[in-house]
Amino acid sequence: MSDKKLLLNLYWHMHQPDYRDLVTGEFVLPWTYLHALKDYSDMAFHLEQNPNARVTFNFVPILVEQLEDYAEQSRSGQWRDPLLRLLADPNLENITDEECRLIVDSCFKAHHEKMLSPFPHYQRLLKLYELVAPIMQNGQFHYLSAQFKADLLVWYHLAWTGESLRRKNKTVQTLMQKGVLFTLEDRQALLAVISETLQGILPRYQALLKKGRIEMTTTPYYHPILPLLIDLESARDAMPNAPLPQSATYPDGYPRAIAHVQAAQRYHEKIFGQPANGMWPAEGAVSHPALSLLAEQGVAWAATGQGVLANSLRKLGLPHDTPAQYLYQPYKITNGQQDIVCFFRDDHLSDKIGFEYSKQYASEAVHDFIQSLEHILANSEETPVVSVILDGENAWEYYPYNGYYFLHELYQALAQHPDIQMTTFSDILALQQKHTLPAPRLLDDICAGSWVYGTFSTWIGEPAKNRAWDLLCVAKRHYDQQIHQLSAEQKQKCQQQLALCEGSDWFWWFGDYNSAQSVQSFDQLYRRNLSNLYKLLGLTAPAHLLQPISLGGGDAENAGTMRRGNA
Repeated sequence: MSDKKLLLNLYWHMHQPDYRDLVTGEFVLPWTYLHALKDYSDMAFHLEQNPNARVTFNFVPILVEQLEDYAEQSRSGQWRDPLLRLLADPNLENITDEECRLIVDSCFKAHHEKMLSPFPHYQRLLKLYELVAPIMQNGQFHYLSAQFKADLLVWYHLAWTGESLRRKNKTVQTLMQKGVLFTLEDRQALLAVISETLQGILPRYQALLKKGRIEMTTTPYYHPILPLLIDLESARDAMPNAPLPQSATYPDGYPRAIAHVQAAQRYHEKIFGQPANGMWPAEGAVSHPALSLLAEQGVAWAATGQGVLANSLRKLGLPHDTPAQYLYQPYKITNGQQDIVCFFRDDHLSDKIGFEYSKQYASEAVHDFIQSLEHILANSEETPVVSVILDGENAWEYYPYNGYYFLHELYQALAQHPDIQMTTFSDILALQQKHTLPAPRLLDDICAGSWVYGTFSTWIGEPAKNRAWDLLCVAKRHYDQQIHQLSAEQKQKCQQQLALCEGSDWFWWFGDYNSAQSVQSFDQLYRRNLSNLYKLLGLTAPAHLLQPISLGGGDAENAGTMRRGNA
């Protein structure tokens, strides 16, 4: 190989929507703290253990806000997450049927092959439940003892601990070895581990950032699809015949988009002590107006999917036959006054980590990844800039040992490779400013789309998704009519609730290709959030918010939490 190096941007996106009911303050779903225990903890660990590795992390502000919330709950011992409150409950004999239902409905939700089946005691609890469930009538839990509930709560949380905790933490090791008949003291010891882990997540990433080991970026605050807030019609840029919502536009969508961006910038600097140079627009969703908005707000770079670039080049009549022709370089997008540099995801390599390498031995997967990069370098005339971008939290439960061996060997192999340099996106900009790298190529126009298929089909253009947009548009018009009549405190709560409803996740889950169970929980939470918005505005929520928007019923790959970049 030549002296030329390949510059690799590994970009891990961390995101969960707001699972809190803002009226009651209660957490409705547990995914934020579970991913903190398992994935945010492990991902920090791998960087701490591999000092020569260099990557970029993206933490969505509303995720960080929830992590701060959980850290505060753990310090005070006042749990507003019902599962953690039950884990701490000294008397599981006297909990309500509703709380029993929450335990059995929640505590078997894990990827069975990698997170339940490896533990015989946990598996036995599932078999016991399956035996007695048919004879429990009218929601009564006569056959489930307090001990069963205690053991199930403990095993659920043990299954969601990260591999680094299992290897380093004596309490976790002792409880896993004990396996059965967990006492209140056992539960309290586990809760102490959970508390310590939750309190440590953000400080660990702050320390890595301070040492210059990682770049940290942000996303518009509540993870909205910026181009759709600005213009629902932008969906037709990549999907010309897509059916759209009855509402022609989202009311005042452009100022709402600005508000999400500005709030994200302020919060990121508050938490991490420095502004974010770059931004992952929610779902890599971009359009020319959306990128111009980011540039106007001082964002230096953004990233999106390969399909967006291919569609844009097609739109401009430029070559786009093979990735080697167009993919491995950043591009500049301008509105004539402000510029922003845009990076584009290598879908093939990103999806291999997300979907394929979990089925291989770690050494084979790492070898394949390195070989793929070497092939790109060998077929590049100039220094290739390769951006591998994916979900940093949902893939690992499909890997043996939460991806421990894969990530460890991957970071080692990349850091030691003579022809591959692990970089960050801001590193690339710095090299361009020093003229060590060529200036980014100008892209005269960009086709609106996302990292998924290069379109917005995951969030709009299907009956249930369009229905959800129409419900939001109607609620926003009521908001506009009422907001000026409220006190400053009431306005602040309403603005927060509206922003929550504008997030992308609700639209992601609507559709019959997702599982009924997942669709149901997100459908209920979305309608609950819209109802809360009406309540905070002093209005009665429409009766139709009691009716499901989508039923699901499909069997999406990786439980629907992740998608491939290409259909």
